[in-house]
Amino acid sequence: MKIRKANAIWMGDLKSGNGEVQFGDKQNKMKYSFASRFEEGDGTNPEELIGAALSGCHAMALAHALSQKGYQPIEVETTAAVHLDKNDEGFYIPKILLSVNAKINGIEEAEFNSIAEEVAKACPIAKALKAVEIHVESKLM
Repeated sequence: MKIRKANAIWMGDLKSGNGEVQFGDKQNKMKYSFASRFEEGDGTNPEELIGAALSGCHAMALAHALSQKGYQPIEVETTAAVHLDKNDEGFYIPKILLSVNAKINGIEEAEFNSIAEEVAKACPIAKALKAVEIHVESKLM
């Protein structure tokens, strides 16, 4: 089984500090900060990285599921909107909305939507995020 690694470094306190995440061959580096997470600052944040992981997993799994059912996916685009909220216990992620647009010849919209919903519960990243509500809006292009 493959083991995938990523790491994060944070320097300083929460509000004035900054960090960097690295993944893959460590050539992939992204900066993050308080502003990029809780405001509109430059850089990434953990929620975007979760969204990227889920989007990538869903798009690949959906292409596979469609192929298994005899359809030829031309293009599958999945976008994740990760909601970060706060309650008395602190910050949490209550839901993620997946917006899926795809080009697939010969499939009916209802069947496509059903397959996209199934995959949103079955891909490995979605399984790891079972504590989060994942909603899907899908359409054919």
